[in-house]
Amino acid sequence: MPGGSAAADALSPSLPRDTSIPCVSCDVRSRAVCAVMSDDELGRLSKLTQNQTYAPGEALFFEGDEAGACFIVQDGALKLYKLLPDGRRQITGFLFKGDFLGLSPKEEYGFTAEVLEEAHACVLPAERMDELIADYPKLSNRLLNLASMELASAQEQMLLLGRKTAQERIASFLLWLSQRAADRGEESNPVRVPMSRGDMGDYLGLTVETVSRSITKLKTTGVITLKEGNRIEINDPELMTAIAAGDGC
Repeated sequence: MPGGSAAADALSPSLPRDTSIPCVSCDVRSRAVCAVMSDDELGRLSKLTQNQTYAPGEALFFEGDEAGACFIVQDGALKLYKLLPDGRRQITGFLFKGDFLGLSPKEEYGFTAEVLEEAHACVLPAERMDELIADYPKLSNRLLNLASMELASAQEQMLLLGRKTAQERIASFLLWLSQRAADRGEESNPVRVPMSRGDMGDYLGLTVETVSRSITKLKTTGVITLKEGNRIEINDPELMTAIAAGDGC
């Protein structure tokens, strides 16, 4: 779950670009795993990939499917989840524009990737991705950096689930969504919330009712305002940050 300033530094706006190559003119290039590749290298990549559109509720793949492809999210939002033996669901992450998924150390995917809102993705066969990694060491380094960021995110998730109250979890999550939007160069406040309250609960370890109560409390105390289009205005970012840290109301 991924982005970064190093990726932006890899692109110099003063350098000429071959705009006849789709990957070169792609607007997620500066944030995606392919940010470290040159125009010529992207030319090779563009010949190996296909662009696909996925409807809300559609799965890019299911847990247990053969790990046959990698994906770069060009637009939209997805949720990643695992099912427990008793049928309960644990959402392990959310992906947005520029994020990468699908590379698996095993022959099968370890989770399901489901679309929250219409998504567009660049799809690359897994064996072709392995070839690119072998041919371009900088791509391997980029993937290592992304894996390190995913590990840090997993540690944050453990903190959320293990130590924070419901109110602190909701505040932390909304601030995280805001920061992710800012990293993508999009409006960060109001916060766009493409997932349902049930999804939020399954990610934060809360019931739907608890998620709703926590959001209502933030609303009635004036910290947030619920707006149309699944957006939430953070009226007092400082207080929101304090709540997330356990120092607020």
